Amino acid sequence: MPKNNPEVKKVLDVLKELNIEYTYHEHPPANTVEDAKKYADGIEGLHCKNLFLRNYKGDRHFLMITENEKPLKIKATGKKLGYGNLSFGSPERLKKYLGVVPGSVSPFGLVNDTNNETLVLLDKVTEVYELITFHPNDNRATLSIKYADLIKFLDWSGNPYKIVEL
Repeated sequence: MPKNNPEVKKVLDVLKELNIEYTYHEHPPANTVEDAKKYADGIEGLHCKNLFLRNYKGDRHFLMITENEKPLKIKATGKKLGYGNLSFGSPERLKKYLGVVPGSVSPFGLVNDTNNETLVLLDKVTEVYELITFHPNDNRATLSIKYADLIKFLDWSGNPYKIVEL
């Protein structure tokens, strides 16, 4: 059960501490956006694509959040935003910075980024949704929270974030 996963418990404890309400849904593992679509029925809110990226030198890390259906050209987007060529971070980097494995990437991984080394790039298009959904550091569950509460969580995390047009 994902709720017994210490990483999920850590996320739920922070949400409780911040008085953030959520709805919790368990489902089979969803490793990709395509997998997640199979289990999205009945889960209210914008379903997001969360990408853990690094710059060419490997000395900066990014969490890019957008609509799950939106196609992204990562290298072009990195250049447009002034960060140069971006590419996917390795599973080892992902574990080091966000404490999760591929398929479980979400802003909730920031609970593990105690040095605040990951810059969050939140797509402006997500602002129009009241509810937004993410895995709670385990891809066998999904949480729906208010967009305003996502911002509250990001503020709590201490990680820098920017709302940008991706």
